[in-house]
Amino acid sequence: MRRLTTVLVSACAAALFAVMTVILGSPAAAATLVEVTSFGSNPGNMRMHVYVPDSHPASPAIVVAMHGCGGSGPGFYQSSEFASLADRYGFIVIYPTATQSAGFGNCFDTWSDAAKQRGGGSDPVSIVSMIDYVERTYQGDPNRVYATGSSSGGMMTQHMLAVYPDVFKAGASFMGVPFTCFAGASDYPPGSSRCTGGSMDRTPQQWGDAVRQAYPGYSGPRPRMQLWHGTSDTLVPYSLLRESIEQWTNVFGLSQTPTSTDTPQANWNRSRYANPSGTVQVEAYSIQGAGHALPQSGMALYAIEFFGLTTSPTDTTPPTTPGTPVASNVTAASATLTWTASTDQGGSGLAGYNVYREQGATDPQLGQSTTTSITLTGLSANTQYQVYVRARDGAGNLSGNSAPATFTTAATGGDTTPPTAPAGLTASGTTATGTSLTWTASADDTGVTGYDILRAPGATGGTFTQVGTSATTSFTDTGLTANTTYRYQVRARDAAGNVSPVSSTVQITTQGGTTGACSATPTVQSQWGNGYVIQPLTITNTSTSTITSWTVTFTLPAGHTLTGSWNATISTSGQTVTVRSVSHNGTLAPGASTASFGFQASRPNGNTALPSGYTCA
Repeated sequence: MRRLTTVLVSACAAALFAVMTVILGSPAAAATLVEVTSFGSNPGNMRMHVYVPDSHPASPAIVVAMHGCGGSGPGFYQSSEFASLADRYGFIVIYPTATQSAGFGNCFDTWSDAAKQRGGGSDPVSIVSMIDYVERTYQGDPNRVYATGSSSGGMMTQHMLAVYPDVFKAGASFMGVPFTCFAGASDYPPGSSRCTGGSMDRTPQQWGDAVRQAYPGYSGPRPRMQLWHGTSDTLVPYSLLRESIEQWTNVFGLSQTPTSTDTPQANWNRSRYANPSGTVQVEAYSIQGAGHALPQSGMALYAIEFFGLTTSPTDTTPPTTPGTPVASNVTAASATLTWTASTDQGGSGLAGYNVYREQGATDPQLGQSTTTSITLTGLSANTQYQVYVRARDGAGNLSGNSAPATFTTAATGGDTTPPTAPAGLTASGTTATGTSLTWTASADDTGVTGYDILRAPGATGGTFTQVGTSATTSFTDTGLTANTTYRYQVRARDAAGNVSPVSSTVQITTQGGTTGACSATPTVQSQWGNGYVIQPLTITNTSTSTITSWTVTFTLPAGHTLTGSWNATISTSGQTVTVRSVSHNGTLAPGASTASFGFQASRPNGNTALPSGYTCA
């Protein structure tokens, strides 16, 4: 059964607690995270970001990836591996940002009555609107929609699969709780929560009935569930993993005894619960010694494998044949070809084009392109070439041959005229670590093929070295040092390899980085016998100039151990903790504050001391 196209809009509710995010490294890809400001019904007042990889099938799968309390969609994009996996396997990732609060800020609503019923309102309706938007805008596959998340996002994963079983195919919940574990907003903060207080215990039948009551009358297939939890998690107790297993095995009518157990990696204990045909419906991972700090490196891949997204559907249908290529900018050693695009027909997505030379029994391949043009280099002078193009899809199928194009390269030395020097070089948007350059295009008798960007240190002296290239009249240089002077020049190249004179020089000085003054003020969110959460640790710029990053140090009492953190990069040396800002919370105007950082620590029973000696620079 497919979901309703119109859902009820209800009042927004409150939130959940802080998640400790493990920094795994930003995805490196040409695609970028894009915010969508109008995606449909949004009773949860949420923000939506979407990541669409450059290469994907015509109807890609959709993964909803949800952050923990105090986090954001862009923050989870930066700190998890789902976007880099999307680049590899061609699925789209939705990153929602929760805005509700029930003791902690920016938490997904898994406590309100509105959120516990299909179409009832609040965050679940907003998330389904995001999925509908991706299906409409990017032709996302409605039969391959998945949910995952960490802490509050892991709780929302189990929540969404209960409320919208017809929307999702499977879910992977990191450090979550069973559906309806929270009685209401007042039961949410960990210091007073019955759900996360360590004593929650219901029968499998009670847990399963809660899921069935979320969508009364639903008789279709249920989404498969993968569960992850650390054995040393004290914020969301490890005992809740057993309660989640009981809930979802009961939903599927499975035994509480796993059908198989194994250790896929060191300290990872996996239990699987399969139906009589051998299909694993529920899968649970106990991570030995881990606190509230999942997913760790490599775990996202196991989630994507559980979803079935690491293998492409069988596709044996080739793309349509490309249009006849047209040759231009022909020199003694190169030529540019352009053609009309092909269309993928088998669902694995158009991957690019191969260019061949007609040359007897075996036609050699001259190059590949992911666009509808290519510049062939290394050609022989004064030689006739007859070339054609074939499209290829993600499954490796090749289209038919295009009609051929014929051209003859120029005699050796045919083009010895360099392009004119680029003009009007300017720099703008200079920060502590980067600057953006623009200039006016050069002119050339056979066409400019690109530009070299040159940089020298200091206001005088220093040698200009090439730091990048651009096919357009702009370039952004990054990785610069704060409060440092640099000079730039640009030169043009043509297809024959001729290089223009350099442009005029532009000089920039990067911003001052972290030279301003700041303060750090801790707030104790909750305490219990052997641990505590400090949320937020408020950072305030006390200087008269903008700072672009900050570093806080503090000392843990003897015997205390940091077990998790979020929205910052953490390092420890003995009992000294060093906290460094991340990209989305480092820049503060004079007098401005950020309250996005927090951490959890464990302590020996009876030791009620708290961290001290907070300094900020």
